[in-house]
Amino acid sequence: MSERPPISPRSPRAALEPEQVPPPPKRSERARNPFIVVGNAIITFILFVMIAVGGVYIYGKQKIEAPGPLQEDKVVNIPSRAGVTDIADVLQRESVIDNNRWAFIGSVFALKARSELKPGEYQFQKNASLRDVIGTIVEGKVVQHSITVPEGLTSEQIVARLSENDIFSGSVRELPREGTLLPETYKFPRGTPRDQVIARMQQAQKRVLAEIWERRNPDIPIKTPEQLVTLASIIEKETGRADERSRVAAVFVNRLRQKIKLQSDPTIIYGLVGGKGTLGRPIKRSEIQQPSPYNTYVVDGLPPGPIANPGRASLEAAANPARTRDLFFVADGTGGHAFSDSYDQHAKNVAKLRAMEKQTQNDTVEPAEDPAPPAAAANASADQTPAAPARPAPARKPRNAPAPRQGAAASSPVVQQ
Repeated sequence: MSERPPISPRSPRAALEPEQVPPPPKRSERARNPFIVVGNAIITFILFVMIAVGGVYIYGKQKIEAPGPLQEDKVVNIPSRAGVTDIADVLQRESVIDNNRWAFIGSVFALKARSELKPGEYQFQKNASLRDVIGTIVEGKVVQHSITVPEGLTSEQIVARLSENDIFSGSVRELPREGTLLPETYKFPRGTPRDQVIARMQQAQKRVLAEIWERRNPDIPIKTPEQLVTLASIIEKETGRADERSRVAAVFVNRLRQKIKLQSDPTIIYGLVGGKGTLGRPIKRSEIQQPSPYNTYVVDGLPPGPIANPGRASLEAAANPARTRDLFFVADGTGGHAFSDSYDQHAKNVAKLRAMEKQTQNDTVEPAEDPAPPAAAANASADQTPAAPARPAPARKPRNAPAPRQGAAASSPVVQQ
């Protein structure tokens, strides 16, 4: 059994005094190595950078994905040759992004999209984030504007409409041939050259014409696709009602078969004003027999070319007309036409139209306080035709006399010269 060392008593003062602290251990030679010191500093720096990059990444991701300030959908035009800074200025001015444009610039570089930003007119959604905004510009899905070209316009009228539309750029260097443009609704981005618009309309017309020509009735007296367009253009100008096109086409096809002059008023107008399309006044009686390559009251068969640009429906009607024996049609006073296969019935239809027009005039025009004497009234009616939309047909058909006017000729005012 070992003995414990004796405990030497200490004085109270000595007991309160701290014992001597032992000196710290000496630093090892390895810890003082400069390579170790540099390595520790590098590791510390790398850890600091990683923490900083992680923080920036988290903040940047939140910033890119955060909803933007745009309060409603908005269309913004990004000009051509605009750099990242210019695009940021435009988007900031249009309130698509907030006032910190550097966040947009940084996001572009972070997403590696600097070289993929495309100019154009874009629609940005409400509260679009920076990622959405940049993605929209990178995809290049620009706003498409709908342009509707009505049926029955001449090429000159269509070019005039395109020239007045500020969506397009450039000018039309050459007026397209009549009948080579397809009236339809097209979609184009802002800034599309007008020549490119014309080219697209011509390509659409060629495609549609080829399809319809392949499906045409082989019995129609039309030899070429160009003649089909010419006939369709006359149909287009004669009626705007879908339920009448094939029947109007049948009238002209029957007349071509029987070698009867087409006698269509729109051909008179085209012969007088050409591509302007409208005469601006009633046709004079002297103009009905005025020589013109397009006047189908004078020339036999079809005119030398189209008088307008017909739509798909009129082309279909010309290629597949209704199976009727109709040779005449005249306005019926209700927006449509009355058809007939005989001259006598046509004369009755004309008389019926005259009676309706006379009744309408009596209902709308107040009688004069002092009516003109019968002799004066008779002289006046002999000098002028009444303001009616049809030329009156004779009561009976004279021998070897030409057929009375029909089609639009019977629905447009005629002034005696």
